[in-house]
Amino acid sequence: MLSGYQESSENKMKKLLLICILACYGIAANAGENSAAGAHHKHHAKHPAAHVQHVKHHRHHHHHVKNAAVAESARSLPRASETQHVAGKLETELSVPASGESFQPASSPKLLSSFVLIYDLETQRPLYTKNPDAITPIASITKLMTAMVILDAKPDLNENIRVDEVDTDHLKRTTSRLSVGTTFIRSEMLRLALMSSENRAAAALARNYPGGTVAAVAAMNAKAHQLGMTHTTFRDPTGLNCENVSTARDLVKMVDAARNYVLIHQYTTTATHLVEGMRGRELLYNNSNPLVKSGTWEIGLSKTGFINEAGHCLVMQANIHQRPVIIVLLDSVGKSSRVGDANRIKKWIESSKAQEQVIHRG
Repeated sequence: MLSGYQESSENKMKKLLLICILACYGIAANAGENSAAGAHHKHHAKHPAAHVQHVKHHRHHHHHVKNAAVAESARSLPRASETQHVAGKLETELSVPASGESFQPASSPKLLSSFVLIYDLETQRPLYTKNPDAITPIASITKLMTAMVILDAKPDLNENIRVDEVDTDHLKRTTSRLSVGTTFIRSEMLRLALMSSENRAAAALARNYPGGTVAAVAAMNAKAHQLGMTHTTFRDPTGLNCENVSTARDLVKMVDAARNYVLIHQYTTTATHLVEGMRGRELLYNNSNPLVKSGTWEIGLSKTGFINEAGHCLVMQANIHQRPVIIVLLDSVGKSSRVGDANRIKKWIESSKAQEQVIHRG
């Protein structure tokens, strides 16, 4: 009886010892997980999208995690609009963000424009986007398309074009230094429309298009369709009509096409131009983008735009740090903000920080 009792006691002691060992192991394991979770939390605070992927993987393979702990972990995750994930260098690892998503690299500049796309022409990939597919009025950015369809028609650039009463702005009541009756050759009208965003020049050019203004606007929409600008509509050749709308993504396509026109490159980057107006009066025109006068910028194409509905807009093709890029800035909050945004972009691309990419989805 005693022997059986001793054996039974020994078995109980072994079981108790085993329970203690398992309990200690569980405590140690939990402590290890908590420590690792703390390390992961610190790591994924910098890389929250990777954290999201980690949590999904953890939930799938480790079903022993308590529901309360999972819920707490989910609550600690950033909102979808705040998630980021390191994607590596643009040339090898960056995929083009899906429609509607924003792509904002680590340490990217704080831009004041509402709709932005910075596009690398070498890799054919975006460096940065902000609301790239939102449809918005584009104001005088329109004139790039006006210029393309006029040049596509191969008109006589030395033919005289006269400003008529119908070319004046009856929509916004804007003023112009081109008085009714002013006559310039077509190439001069084109230069003024592009470099100084002269509305009457653009209107006169479209009116003298084969078939008139209606045909010119139809050609503008047809070319937009040809370029794959699926969210773009033109209603007039000047951009004064707020129904001239597009997206930052579509405008990259338009700028990419326009930069191949020699005259558009030449005229949009002309800093100043002197012309002789009516009664021999000299008129000095300045480029509406002050950056073309800067010795620190290498600009291949430039166009500004503004109406109240569109805000201040700027598109450019430029070479920055031996890198050809297209910059689209729409609906900037102030007159100088679009230029400030462009300078911030230039500084960012020139810095080494532009080589590491982070996706911002939201």
